Amino acid sequence: MDRRNFLGGVALAGLALPLAGIAGGVADAPAASPGRLLPVPLRRGDTVALVSPSSATDERLNLQLAREVMEALGFRVKTGAHYAARRGHLAGDDAARAADLNAAFADPGVRAVVAVRGGSGAARLLPLLDYDAIRAHPKVLLGYSDITALHSGIHARTGLVTFHGPNGTGSWNGFNADQFRRLFLEREAMVYRNRVEAGDELVPRRNRTLTITGGRAQGELVGGNLTVLTALAGSPYLPDFRGKVLFLEDVSEAPYRIDRMFSTLRLMGALDGLAGFIFGECTDCDPGDGYGSLTIDEILDDYIRPLGIPAYRGAMIGHIREQFIVPVGGRVEMDADDGSFRLLEPVFRD
Repeated sequence: MDRRNFLGGVALAGLALPLAGIAGGVADAPAASPGRLLPVPLRRGDTVALVSPSSATDERLNLQLAREVMEALGFRVKTGAHYAARRGHLAGDDAARAADLNAAFADPGVRAVVAVRGGSGAARLLPLLDYDAIRAHPKVLLGYSDITALHSGIHARTGLVTFHGPNGTGSWNGFNADQFRRLFLEREAMVYRNRVEAGDELVPRRNRTLTITGGRAQGELVGGNLTVLTALAGSPYLPDFRGKVLFLEDVSEAPYRIDRMFSTLRLMGALDGLAGFIFGECTDCDPGDGYGSLTIDEILDDYIRPLGIPAYRGAMIGHIREQFIVPVGGRVEMDADDGSFRLLEPVFRD
């Protein structure tokens, strides 16, 4: 996933805006954050809308697989009018992609909206979304990676709890399907603790967590993909992070870019007042051979450890095959020593 040009243009432009005295470092933010808004619950047999807010899907088979996944989970499927479209790297022009999202939220027969894939381009839709319609018809929105722009923008403008998890064309292995059923269909009070297995190793290595600063914290979850989130700097589409538990992940970014993005968050004040911090996986973010690069551990030591808040890394969140489905805006308690977090309140309407 290549967002470098996008980040360079948008983030730098956003940082040029005056940030002093802005809640959460957001220019032109609403005077008060909207109250938390819960989506309607899902039941087997409901209709799910598949939409493409970001990059185009280059293989028709992937679109077919996304439909089959939703059907296998027990849902009827309705596709956006432009979900298979293409304009350059995008799944159609901005107006068409936004129209599909707006139509899905406004449609009383649709109970959930699932992004076909991520990539790039979702942030272009934020000024085009009908937030009044979203507020009037709160429903599940599921996706990750570039869909972070939608989670952030929609939560900032409406307070709706949305869900960071697999896209329609992603891996729907047993772990991810089980997460979906437990959260959405059984409405379980989820506890998110990594599945650690030794395999043939004397000491388990896979899915290990690492405490940065011990302790427990409570707050609403905010966050998602670091690159996409940082690119919203200076816009009204970034939630207020104060008192929140921030979770982040990324993919295919050199450590110096990760360092730059954390520097952006610190300079804009977004790290001030956090209740807690959870870092997922930074897939393919390893430093090059030899010296000359900070490691992810060193970057987190520079930016997160000095905050003195409960923090850990290694959560099963990100561009990995097995991933948690987590509610953006849901209230959680995290335990940095245990490397886990749990829901404190329901994330669906009664």
